Amino acid sequence: MEFVSYNSVAVLTFPPGDGYPRLTELVLEDLREHLELIRGEGLFRGVVIASAGESFAAGADLEEIVKLEGLAARDFALEGQRMFHQIASFPMPVVAAIRGYCLGGGLDLALACHARIAAYDASFGHPGAALGLMTGWGGTQRLPSLVGKAAALQMLLTGERVPASQALSIGLVNELAAAQDLVETAARRAERMRTSGVKAGSSRSIEASAG
Repeated sequence: MEFVSYNSVAVLTFPPGDGYPRLTELVLEDLREHLELIRGEGLFRGVVIASAGESFAAGADLEEIVKLEGLAARDFALEGQRMFHQIASFPMPVVAAIRGYCLGGGLDLALACHARIAAYDASFGHPGAALGLMTGWGGTQRLPSLVGKAAALQMLLTGERVPASQALSIGLVNELAAAQDLVETAARRAERMRTSGVKAGSSRSIEASAG
């Protein structure tokens, strides 16, 4: 991940590449190491997680997943849960800056953040239902707490994509912004949350044990 600062906020960015950003084991490990570095330095008041491409993240790498069996698959799910719990319980605000697709594990990542700012072209969903899969990184627990049980079931069981305007109306995102202002808006949200005394880690900080 790329690491820059915006005033007092650390901005972690998925690098651009072919296709949509995928949350591989290496990407998750890189994210974990950066968060530990940010926490240890004590120089920042918040964190923004964004993407340099046209989409936020489209979930785990399916080619990586299909090779997992038995305990290896379980360990991969648990590692993702631990990673996202680290974000949810992070001692400073973590804000997701979302454009384009935010799907599957990418949505789980956004849900673990303390706030979500979306561009007008963003869309959200858990497409696993169409593939015979269910998210294992905490989305089934965090999504209902944000949007309610009925809306969460609709998203999880149908795989339907929710556009940014609808995501705002149901409480999935906190604010909409133009794509060119997305990271700045997210950084300002993180600064406001820290200044207002919002206790990071207390909002939606669910350690999922079964997805």
